[in-house]
Formats: sequence, C-alpha cells, structure tokens
Amino acid sequence: MTVFAAFALRPGMARAKDYIDLEWTDLVPEGQAAIPPFIQGLIQHDGPSLSRQQPPSKGVRTEWNGEIVRLPGFIVPIDYSGTGVTAFILVPFVGACVHVPPPPANQLVFVTTEKPYESSGMFEPVNVIGMFGTASTSTQLADIAYALSADYIEPF
Repeated sequence: MTVFAAFALRPGMARAKDYIDLEWTDLVPEGQAAIPPFIQGLIQHDGPSLSRQQPPSKGVRTEWNGEIVRLPGFIVPIDYSGTGVTAFILVPFVGACVHVPPPPANQLVFVTTEKPYESSGMFEPVNVIGMFGTASTSTQLADIAYALSADYIEPF
C-alpha cells in the first residue's frame, strides 16, 4: 500500500486530494493467502455454473472504508448506459467470473460510476480511483465483498 498526493483528473471530473494505492493482496485479511491466477485455471470449467465454484471468503479488511483508493484490475461489465459501462466487477485477473470460477468475495470489487466508462471490451485492464468500502453484493456471476464508487477510470 502506498499513499499518493494530488493527481489531476479530466475537466469536469471530481478531484481527490490524495488516494491510497491498493494491491489485491491488501484486500485479503492478514494471514490468509489470495488464490493465485494459475490455480484458478485448474478448476473444472465444464461443470455447473462457475459462480457455484466460488471459494468461500474468509473475512474482509475494513481499514480503507470511506477512503479514496486506486486499484488496478480487469472489467467484467454488469450494467451499461448507451455504450458505456456504469457498473462492473473489478477482478484481479483476466477471465475471473466468466471463463474461470470467481475468486473469493474478498478478491472482487463492485464498481459503479455516474459517468459511463467507454470500455474497449471484456477484461480491459484499468485503474479505478474512488471511494472504497466493504459492501456485500451478490450477482449472477459471484458474491462480492467490496464496493468502489468510481470518480475516475483509466486504461491501465
């Protein structure tokens, strides 16, 4: 985790004074290992719904609730406005939730944005900056333990 001072946003976007730069391992409670992407590929793909194969989540970290953070990841679109994505699951590796079973809920972030983000397609790598917190959400794809209200989304 690293704290960064002021960054410039595009005109008309909200401005944050500083943000906390998070990594996916920061979201897993201390003493627990995140599931590495190569292990996700070992799980059977031709069985029942992939969401049923989601490993259980063993807690969340709350120290960043209400903080402005930046988190990199990949977009799995949930909702659109016109051609722009307004809600998506931010996942730590390509294919999570669609081609391979989802990681535990504490490795998924539900992102919403007022301004639709013009994504270049499924699994686009992005940095998302905005207000972070714990929030239990369930979708058809996975259970999700965190939420982020995006002020700014940029290609990674």
